Amino acid sequence: MASRANQRILLGGGLLCVAALLCAPAIAPSAAEAPALSPAPAGPAVASSFPVASEARLAGDSKRTRFVLDLDKTIQFRAFTLADPYRVVVDIPQVTFQLPAGTGTGGRGLVKAFRYGLVMPGGSRIVFDLTGPAKITDSTMLEAANDQPPRLVLELEEVDRTAFVQTLASENRPELRPAIADANAAVVTPEATKPAAPDSRPLIVIDPGHGGIDNGTQSSGESEKNLVLGFGLALRDRIEKSGKYRVVMTRTDDTFIPLNDRVKVARNQSAALFVSIHADALPRREGDAQGATIYTLSDKASDAEAERLAEAENKSDAIGGVNLSDEPTEVADILIDLAQRETKTFSNRFARTLMGEMKSTVRMHKHPLKSAGFRVLKAPDVPSVLVELGYVSNKGDLEHLVSENWRTRTVGSMAQAIDTFFAKPLAIAGPAK
Repeated sequence: MASRANQRILLGGGLLCVAALLCAPAIAPSAAEAPALSPAPAGPAVASSFPVASEARLAGDSKRTRFVLDLDKTIQFRAFTLADPYRVVVDIPQVTFQLPAGTGTGGRGLVKAFRYGLVMPGGSRIVFDLTGPAKITDSTMLEAANDQPPRLVLELEEVDRTAFVQTLASENRPELRPAIADANAAVVTPEATKPAAPDSRPLIVIDPGHGGIDNGTQSSGESEKNLVLGFGLALRDRIEKSGKYRVVMTRTDDTFIPLNDRVKVARNQSAALFVSIHADALPRREGDAQGATIYTLSDKASDAEAERLAEAENKSDAIGGVNLSDEPTEVADILIDLAQRETKTFSNRFARTLMGEMKSTVRMHKHPLKSAGFRVLKAPDVPSVLVELGYVSNKGDLEHLVSENWRTRTVGSMAQAIDTFFAKPLAIAGPAK
């Protein structure tokens, strides 16, 4: 454990030095031990306070396309374009979407499809996937008139790549506000103002995948984002109950969190372990698969399925409308490689430990240990795994995923794996105290 602490110090110092030499902008750290994001209040009284979107439609052709969203009241909004892939993003206040089932799955004209949902506390987003470069020629919020409700109207026009790039001025490409950091910073309790005694318990970050506008996989009316959130909260409660660990969630409600922000939570909090929770699905044409799989980070995927899954999961930011062109790049590859060697060893050890515990209580995939280039596992100094609990596309797995009894057993096996994983490092560190 001491070597890992020294390594973190060296890595942090090296990164700062190299970043300074390259004039890279510094990333402001979030407050240490900040409380996890609180669940959004629920209930009819709260939901009714948000504007309601009742219908959305597309009109036009491949040269000009119009989008219309019917609301029950006027709202403020902001629309902008993003490249690679071509998208249009409309940010609006939090809205209750009561759109007909299937809305947005089909396209028309310049729009291949669109999706919508919560993207941060108090904010919703609509993301349009475009067939090619296009510009926003008009965006208007119309008042109710002539028996028509308030309407948000967006006009798109086809342009070439050069003209499209010219519209990508910095003011039209706002960064997604880090939901976790801002929400945590806003929570100030009387205890937080007093000096707190250091808490030496290992900190574990639980990362329920997807959320908000990003539903993840879906099948038989169940969404991955909801299944993994419920599991993550149950795992948190079980781990905290032991009193041995501190636990931070990347999200505790239906909020979209960018991949890089998920990694930042682990690094800024000096986490001892990062566990990302997901549930896979196979397209019908690819047959059937079942069982839980545990993934670790690797530049080269262990097989074609691992590569497919990593590619799909790494598109989460594009689904949520994050501007991928501004993703920060690492500036100290040598230092990071050195740090990752030890980190990968710890990650692989936890993955094997977890498999050993889970296989006695949970149906595992025929190849339960795999690796691929998941962006969410790329913290160089935090042991990290991604657990696919099962396939929502498999009837048997889906029955397990929605079963309270199955979840309780699986959470228990994961909690036992965490105890086993930390027992060895703690035993080594013990005599030195």
